[in-house]
Amino acid sequence: MTLQKTSHNFTKIAFKPLQTNLFNIVLISFFLTIGYGKTYAQDISKKKTAISAKKQANTPNLEVTTANKTILEQKKQLDTVPKKDSIKPKKAFLDGKVKYKANQFVKIDQKKKLITLYDKAELYYQDVELKSGIIVMDYEKNEVYAGRIKDSTGKFTQYPNFKQGANEVEPDSIRFNFKTKKAIIWNSRSDQGEFKVKAAITKKENDSVYFLKGARFTTSKDVDNPEYYFQTSKVKFIPGKKVITGLTNMVIANVPTPIALPFAYFPMSKETSISGLILPSYNDSNDRGFSLQNGGYYFALNEHYDLTVLGDYYTNGSYGMRFESSYAKRYKFRGNVNIRFENLISSERGYPDYSKQRIYNIQWSHSRDAKANPNSSFSASVNLGSSKYFKQSINLANVGSNLNNTLSSSVSYSKTFNSVPQVRMSLSATHSQNTQSEVINMTLPTLQLSVDRIYPFVGKDAVKKGFFKNINLQYNLNGRNSITTTDSLFFKPQMFRDAKVGLQHSIPLSTNFKLFKYFSASTSVNYEEIWYAKTIERSYDTDQSKVVDKVVSGFDAFRTYSFSSSIGTTIYGTFNFGEDKKIKSIRHVMRPSASYGYTPSFEKYYDTYDTDASGTMTKQYSRFEGGIFGAPGLNRSNNVGFSLSNTFEAKVTDKDSTKVEPKKIMLLNNLNLSTSYNLDADGKTSLAWSPVRVSGGTQLFQNKMNVNFGATLDPYAIDNSGNRMNLYNINNGGSLFRMTSANMTLNYSLSSKDKDNKKDKNKDSQTQRNGGREDDLFGSNTVLNDRRSQFDGEEEEGEDQISEFFRSKLPWDMTFAYSLTYGNNNREKKIIGNSIMISANADLTPKWKAGISTGYDFVQNGVTFTQLRFERDLLSWRMDFNWTPFGDNANWGFFIGIKSGVLSDIKWDKRSRNVSR
Repeated sequence: MTLQKTSHNFTKIAFKPLQTNLFNIVLISFFLTIGYGKTYAQDISKKKTAISAKKQANTPNLEVTTANKTILEQKKQLDTVPKKDSIKPKKAFLDGKVKYKANQFVKIDQKKKLITLYDKAELYYQDVELKSGIIVMDYEKNEVYAGRIKDSTGKFTQYPNFKQGANEVEPDSIRFNFKTKKAIIWNSRSDQGEFKVKAAITKKENDSVYFLKGARFTTSKDVDNPEYYFQTSKVKFIPGKKVITGLTNMVIANVPTPIALPFAYFPMSKETSISGLILPSYNDSNDRGFSLQNGGYYFALNEHYDLTVLGDYYTNGSYGMRFESSYAKRYKFRGNVNIRFENLISSERGYPDYSKQRIYNIQWSHSRDAKANPNSSFSASVNLGSSKYFKQSINLANVGSNLNNTLSSSVSYSKTFNSVPQVRMSLSATHSQNTQSEVINMTLPTLQLSVDRIYPFVGKDAVKKGFFKNINLQYNLNGRNSITTTDSLFFKPQMFRDAKVGLQHSIPLSTNFKLFKYFSASTSVNYEEIWYAKTIERSYDTDQSKVVDKVVSGFDAFRTYSFSSSIGTTIYGTFNFGEDKKIKSIRHVMRPSASYGYTPSFEKYYDTYDTDASGTMTKQYSRFEGGIFGAPGLNRSNNVGFSLSNTFEAKVTDKDSTKVEPKKIMLLNNLNLSTSYNLDADGKTSLAWSPVRVSGGTQLFQNKMNVNFGATLDPYAIDNSGNRMNLYNINNGGSLFRMTSANMTLNYSLSSKDKDNKKDKNKDSQTQRNGGREDDLFGSNTVLNDRRSQFDGEEEEGEDQISEFFRSKLPWDMTFAYSLTYGNNNREKKIIGNSIMISANADLTPKWKAGISTGYDFVQNGVTFTQLRFERDLLSWRMDFNWTPFGDNANWGFFIGIKSGVLSDIKWDKRSRNVSR
């Protein structure tokens, strides 16, 4: 019994603790598992100090085994060592703030880390702007997705618009990574310079490199349905710099063409211009063979100036070179320089019609901004060279310059010295060249110096009133080096040996004052002194049996003086017709004036020479004859001059009933009459009255027509030889005056657009610099390397008007000129000139333009210069045809090419050359 009791008691004591420990172990494991899970899911802040063992007061009183003790000691040692948290805090997934909005909803899914924007969604981050129908941003992967959405009809709308910096893309969908800046774009559409680019797939490598697959390039406005494009499969694209492609094929109207390149390079610099090759155009000529024209290189040197080098070459050996440069500096100056040289060979060596000649042309235009220096100015307008350049040039079909017979140049510099009195100085060089006679007149240079007026009798109050106080004097200096030469001697030593040099000093002393309250009077005395470096000595040369002039080098001078006075007034007259009349009144303004001039005889500067070998016949001459400023007068001049200026204005009832005041219109801008009477006329060598000159002008049809007329009326009769007699024409059985000449010109311009100031598209154009007319009465100037439109009409922005053709107002313009000249010097009573010229331009359709320049000479009974012009707007392309059907300048030209300057070399240009030129 004892053993059983003892055994029983041992069992109770041994198993009860074991059951309790197992429960506690399971419970502790459960809580530790929950705690560990929470720690994994949440970011636990690190504890700065470990909890001391002494503070754990509620520690369970458990039996500690040897194994448990070892574990506790190890745990204690670990607790004394500072712990480092193995979980690092996460960095923000974006470097900046993200702004977004949408029309319908914005959905944020924290579990999937997505933000969804729907309907007119917009997202802004740093320099990225994204607008689309739907935008999904994955902020765990740092990516954004954008695409289209469908409307109620099932049509895709709200295409993405992705903009980063200056680059803008409009694709179907896009995937973009904010961190790497890489993107994949489907069906992207973008504008790069003058190009519109569309690609099936675009891979954005970084901010500066794109790779495109299945791309097309075009300058058409509609990139989805262009009239032409360049198709390529692989493209490397660097925005703002260049595009490099693989095999490229040109497609026109969705039809592939044989035009293909194994690779292509398109410059897309953000600068205004870049250097590059200029591809030549192909032409052929009957007398010079095949040719390549206008090929060369363009140098974009810097932002202030550039250089274009162009050349032409013909298979018979003819060639041409041109150097063109434009330069400008804001608020300083601007200009351009053109230097042209051509070596022309006609026919072949050994043939009788073989010829070889060299022609050239130099043009320079320069202007300086007045803001650069208000006290000085510099300008240049130079057009000189071979007289036959514009007629024989192998490169220019330059009609306006070809018909012009004069080339002129001027280079001038002026400066004002702010002294007391003020001094003004100018230095200039001029050039005038007759292309028919090939005579050239030049001044190299002309010096002009003037000192401002000095009033010696003005008091301290500085009031200039009265005869004495208005007395003033000036000093003027005019120095000139004049050269007259021809084309063959231009810039050769003989040209400078024949130069004439002279200086003119003048001191005018003048005053003005009122006389009898209503008259304005003025009087002046002028003193002149002329200096020459060369004079002549005239004599009869018995060896040559003629009168010769010997040039005498050395300083010589003569002095002259003269007196002049004038008086004039203004008379106003008004003729009233009544307020109820259409013409209410006419105002007549008359400005009569009378002048008197006296110049004595300077016979002391005259010598005599023999006119034959006998020496019995002598004549007077001045050694200063042929000088720049002439020679002193031998005969005394004692003339009285008369002039009358008239102006007629009218007041009429305005057509606009809302206007209260009557409308003023000009009847005659001016009607001038002038003549003079020689008080010393002897009736034999000189007649008293000079012919009366009548001139006038007005504007009609709302100032659109300019009318100018003039006539010369001679009061004296003529003999059978046509010489004037000291007999009035009325006393010889004729009228009071005999009309010796008359002329009238009419110029009329009108257009469909009623504008006072028509925009001059060709202002400062190459046509005017070449010497041609501003208008197109002499035809439109055609330069082979100039691809601008030939018409005045400008391309208007907006919708295509073809659909509304019958309701649209098509623009047109017309210029009309008529000239009539009458001659009757020797009773011939003949119409010397009678011609009419017309130029008209019209838009036949919104895409077709036509123009014509023609005329008729009623004296020669023939058609004058005629040119027909046609132009077709092919959207991204332009086609034009110019034809001069007859005359010395008969030619035709056809051109079709892309409008864009980047692709201007893609063209076909065919022009005929006239052999007679």
